[in-house]
Amino acid sequence: MSRAALLVLADGRFPAGGHAHSGGAEAAVKAGRVTGAASLEEFCRGRLHTVGRVCAAVAAAASLGVDPVALDAAADARTPSPALRLAARKLGRQLMRAARATWPSGELDALARSFPKGAHQPVVLGVTARAAGLGAVDAAYCAVYESVSGPASATVRLLSLDPFDATAVLARLAPEMDLVADQAVEAARDVVDTGVEALPAGSSPLLEIGAEVHAAWGVRLFAS
Repeated sequence: MSRAALLVLADGRFPAGGHAHSGGAEAAVKAGRVTGAASLEEFCRGRLHTVGRVCAAVAAAASLGVDPVALDAAADARTPSPALRLAARKLGRQLMRAARATWPSGELDALARSFPKGAHQPVVLGVTARAAGLGAVDAAYCAVYESVSGPASATVRLLSLDPFDATAVLARLAPEMDLVADQAVEAARDVVDTGVEALPAGSSPLLEIGAEVHAAWGVRLFAS
């Protein structure tokens, strides 16, 4: 197992398309729910324990070899917002392109054939981690970190927030990221034994509603 591969996959400069998405931060800023570092921290904490935990469990399960078609259907069922389902598949398609160029894999090729319009991003992330020789905990950490680093980075642009303050938010959330990653791996191992019903299904209604409102805007800085 190469820890360097984990750094490559988790690097914000990896061309997986995440820079074009705010993880709901743009809608939250417009609604006045994120106004600075303190409210950003609460927003990221909410994402971490809902969307982040679900995505991390899906990615970890995919890295353990669970059927990606079943995982994709489970991810769909846990994403009520059509706008977020579309965004997840766009991100999955972009990650697939980057992953196949970086870690050629028969499993990635098969997944691309099964989902020509893109599988959910966490599913692709898990299969990518597998192709890169990484384990379930690595896949979980990538998903967990993405769930908070994306909104933090977007808020720097949206509010001209001091990047030092945004990074400090991520550092303060680190112990909770550890906890959620561990929970995700435990759930993924349950999935191997009992099926996709063991995946968490944390709800985040404001993110879902905000995504639908955001998708209707004529002008926006981020795709989602």
